[in-house]
Amino acid sequence: MTGSASDLGTAAGILRLGNRFCDAKALLTAVRLDLFTVLDDGPATVGELRVRLGLHGRGLADFLALLAALGLLRRDAEGRYRNSDAAARHLVTGRPGAVGGFLHGADLNLYPVYGKLTEALRTGRPQAAGDYLGMLRDPVATGHFVRMMDGVTAGLGEPVLAALDGVDFGSVLDVGGCRGHLLGQLLTARPGLRGHLFDLPQLEPFFDAYMAETGLADRAVFHGGDFFRDPLPPADVLIYGHVLHDWDPAQRQRLLEAAYRAIRPGGALVVYDRMLGERSDDTENLVASLNMLLLTEGGAEYTLAELTEQARAAGFAAPAHRPLADFDTLAVCRRP
Repeated sequence: MTGSASDLGTAAGILRLGNRFCDAKALLTAVRLDLFTVLDDGPATVGELRVRLGLHGRGLADFLALLAALGLLRRDAEGRYRNSDAAARHLVTGRPGAVGGFLHGADLNLYPVYGKLTEALRTGRPQAAGDYLGMLRDPVATGHFVRMMDGVTAGLGEPVLAALDGVDFGSVLDVGGCRGHLLGQLLTARPGLRGHLFDLPQLEPFFDAYMAETGLADRAVFHGGDFFRDPLPPADVLIYGHVLHDWDPAQRQRLLEAAYRAIRPGGALVVYDRMLGERSDDTENLVASLNMLLLTEGGAEYTLAELTEQARAAGFAAPAHRPLADFDTLAVCRRP
């Protein structure tokens, strides 16, 4: 969050806000070093962490002290550092609720392009060095991306199913679902459910590996394609999670019409994004909309009213909606 109104009433408060990127980069660097996972094995001194992390040592004491000042680490009387409770819950690799995968992706993809925000506002053009398809040609970069997407969908299975209460469905299609992290949650919670995932063909190996790892391969099918060129496979429920905000309004309309054709009568479309105007404080969602400016050709966050108008134009009933996680809004659009 940015500073409060009282913080910004002074020059010091404004300067502190202007330097918040330093705090962010300290956290992102700690995630990239996997510091919190290393400390999960037990507390360590500056010297011990220098060896365990393979660092030079210069600046390390200040770096660790900053993380402690930010509330991410604790320092005991003997000078040993340990994870704070929040860091132990959310920043240790492999732990349920961990968000390190998302932060690692943000460090690689978002942090560099924010230095070009001025140019993006002047030109309206994305500022990322490469494009999405280029990233998919690099298995290492794609691996970072899929873990970032896992962080975005962590814990969403239960509230998505709750939003579908009253919808009779035996199959679900997650469009743009990456390696199937959300789909896996849905299939685990509903043993009779059949799952489908539609995404670019380059993601199929990641999907296959994840479904094998979770023991769900016999109930899940990957469909490779381009949703602007290829028809979507039929299903009772179709999910667009953090998909529509990647595209301009005309493209969003095409995707809603494609969903209507794919969903069986009586089924439903689930949409969730960081919709604007649904929270008392839109700060985080406005930042997310600027992310779309920096990374996509025409994407942006949008309002529930805009989604309602476009969904009804595609043939859906007006959506029911509810908050999802910390910043998203989830809408369920029934197909007559």
